[in-house]
Amino acid sequence: MEQLLELQSVSKAHGQKTALSDVSLNIGPGRIVGLLGSNGSGKSTLLRIAAGLERPDSGSVRVLGEPLGARSKSTVSFMPDRPQYEPWMTVGDALDFQKDFFADFDPDKTRRMLEFMKLSKRDKASSLSKGMGERLQLTLALSRRSSLYLLDEPLGGVDPVARDHILDALVEFYEEDSTVIVATHLIADIERIFDEVIMLRGGSLVLYREVEQIRSETGQSVDQLFKEVYAEC
Repeated sequence: MEQLLELQSVSKAHGQKTALSDVSLNIGPGRIVGLLGSNGSGKSTLLRIAAGLERPDSGSVRVLGEPLGARSKSTVSFMPDRPQYEPWMTVGDALDFQKDFFADFDPDKTRRMLEFMKLSKRDKASSLSKGMGERLQLTLALSRRSSLYLLDEPLGGVDPVARDHILDALVEFYEEDSTVIVATHLIADIERIFDEVIMLRGGSLVLYREVEQIRSETGQSVDQLFKEVYAEC
């Protein structure tokens, strides 16, 4: 089976700070993958590199067998940890902006997501609560029929009810033959949707394993193992 995302010995520094150090990963299709680590562990850098927004200092990255470039970018939907829309926009404006830029924008899927998220195209972005803003962010990311979805802290700062709704939407609307990578530090709240998890610390790969393997071999939840692994590092 062709790997969807391949990183081979990827390293990246921002000035004097090492963001990623010799990271190698092979991630297949049809997975929801948790990218776990504390702030500064390299999660955002890894996602930005996979999205083609940053170049690694060394190593190689391929998406569906293609090196990073225009073709790989067209198959990747990236949700940053900051809004993708301007405060003056309505929800409809933000979606129109997305539609103009991406050929794989799916109007029917977007319509269903708006209904599920309880968002109206007339809503002003500046009037949205933190939770509703995160719902719009996710709607923008999942409005495309992409092969790889990269979500950077999609649950940051929202209340537990909003988190559950966002997680339900993620499972409901991502493409089944695609893969979603979710960067988060809120592990206990989100691990129920993960098929696999990646753990980073200080830019280095600590662990990459299937969730069921973790539970069967260790008798622990992902959150419990995360705390144990980090305590040992």
